[in-house]
Amino acid sequence: MIPLRPAEAIRLELGALADRPHVAFALSVLGRPGSRDLIPTPAAVIDLDAFDRNVAKMAARAAEAGLALRPHAKSHKCAALARRQIDAGAVGVCAAKLGEAEALAAAGIGQILVTSPIAGAVNAARAARLAAELPDFRIVIDHPDAAAELGGAAAGPIQVLIDIDVGMGRTGCHDPAQAADVARAVLAQPNLRLLGVQGYGGSWQHMPGANGRAAAVAEGMKALTAAIAAIRDAGGAVDVVTGGGTGTFAADAAQGVLNEVQPGSYAFMDREYRDALGSDPDGAFEQSVTIVSTVISTNHPRWVTLDAGLKAFSTEGPAPAPLTEKFADCAYRFFGDEHGMLARPQGQSAVRGERISLAPGHIDPTLDRYDILHLASGDALVDILRVEARGASQ
Repeated sequence: MIPLRPAEAIRLELGALADRPHVAFALSVLGRPGSRDLIPTPAAVIDLDAFDRNVAKMAARAAEAGLALRPHAKSHKCAALARRQIDAGAVGVCAAKLGEAEALAAAGIGQILVTSPIAGAVNAARAARLAAELPDFRIVIDHPDAAAELGGAAAGPIQVLIDIDVGMGRTGCHDPAQAADVARAVLAQPNLRLLGVQGYGGSWQHMPGANGRAAAVAEGMKALTAAIAAIRDAGGAVDVVTGGGTGTFAADAAQGVLNEVQPGSYAFMDREYRDALGSDPDGAFEQSVTIVSTVISTNHPRWVTLDAGLKAFSTEGPAPAPLTEKFADCAYRFFGDEHGMLARPQGQSAVRGERISLAPGHIDPTLDRYDILHLASGDALVDILRVEARGASQ
C-alpha cells in the first residue's frame, strides 16, 4: 500500500510530535504490509476506506434530501478530515468553540460555523478576527448583548445565526419573543449580517427507536418554526435553518424545516450510537474508528489486562465494545488510568501481546484524548494526522 503522503511531509505537519519515539516508529513503518498491526498502542486508528464510505453515504443522503451538509468537526477536531468532508461535498464544517475554529482556520479550513454562543468582549474580538480572516465564518448568538459585543468588535461584516432552544434547554432563545429581541439587536448593528437560525436537539440523537426520535424532532421543529416566524416579523431574514445530527437525519429531512444539517459522528460511529440506532437507516454507517490496545498481562484466570484505560477513552456513555472477533462477547471494564480489564473468551486462549480493537463508547470526547490519528487501509498504515484542535475548549 502506497502511503497517502511522504513521511517527510507528515513529519513537517506533526512538528515536535514527530520526534516522540512512538510516532517516529510509526512513521518508519508507514506503508509497509502489516504495519497496521505495528502501531504503538493505545492508538486511535481510522479505517480510511470505511471513513470515506461513511462520508460519501451522508453526502448522498443530504443531496437526495436537498439539504446542505455541514459536518460537525467537534467529532474529530482534525483539519485533514474536515478537508476530506468538504472535498466530498460538504459546504463547510461546524466547530463547537472558538478555540476549535481558530485551530482549524490556522490549518487552512475557511468555511466554519461556531455552534456555541459566546459571551464577553474578548471572545467577540476573537470572533471578529476569524470573520475578517476566513472566506465564510459564521457564529450563533442567543442574547441581545452578544449582538452588541460582536457589533462593537467588528471591523467588517460578521455573519450571525440566532440559536433557538428546541427543547434541550442548554442554549438558545427559549421562546419566540426572545428570538425577536435578538433579531432586532442584530439588525441594529451595521456590521452584523443575520443569516438565519440554528435549532439543535442534542438530547434526541441517542434516543432508541426511529419513531421516538421522529416525535421529538417534530415537537422541536414546532418551536423552531415559531421562532422563525417571530424573527421574520421583526424584519430579520431567515435564509439558513441549520441543526440536526447523526441520529435524527431521517426525521430532520422528513420534517422539511432545516435546510442545513450538522451530523458529525456518522463518519466514525461509536457504541452509544450503535446501541440507540440499531438497524434504523440513521445507523447504517460503519465503525470506521477503533481504539487499538494490547494485552499486557494474562496472569489472572478470569480476565486479561489491556494497556487502554481511563486515559484512552471517554468515560461518559457506555463502556467501550470489543470488536476483535474472539473477544466480541467479552465485557470491558476500566481498570485504572492506564489499564482496561477484558473478560477472557470462553474456550479460547488469550495471548500476551495480542492486539484488541474496541469501539469507543462516545466518539467525540474519546478522539479529543489523542494528539494524532492513524489512517489505515487494508493491513497498512497509510498516514498520520495531527489533531490540531485537541483540547481547544476555550
